[in-house]
Amino acid sequence: MGMNKFAPTGQDVEEIFENIPSVKKQADAYSLVDVYATISGEIPVVWYPGIIGFGETKYRLDSGRTGLTPRLAFAPRQTKFCLYFDTSFLEEQVSLLQSLGKYKTGKGCVYINKLADIDLDVLQELLKQSL
Repeated sequence: MGMNKFAPTGQDVEEIFENIPSVKKQADAYSLVDVYATISGEIPVVWYPGIIGFGETKYRLDSGRTGLTPRLAFAPRQTKFCLYFDTSFLEEQVSLLQSLGKYKTGKGCVYINKLADIDLDVLQELLKQSL
């Protein structure tokens, strides 16, 4: 039975952020940590692959498979930040998302280029709702 790769790695958040080429993006990443930590009341933990998670919760898939996942999470990628949300949650939050600012969505993910592009109050509300 293969180990579930998606798990805390024991890395430091700083270690992940040091690999972000842009200093501005690094600053945004630290700001996001502050926002997520404040809303969740949890300390950031690095999950594979380079995801910054806050808290954890058990999940169960329709297939019966179970595992752990962060309650809130985002990932600093080379060009964008991926803010993770449940896909069905995003479908319910259309009106909030409309006032978020400049973003794109993917499967269970809200992509933003930089924090200046979005309304942080709206982000905080989205995070609170998703908890």
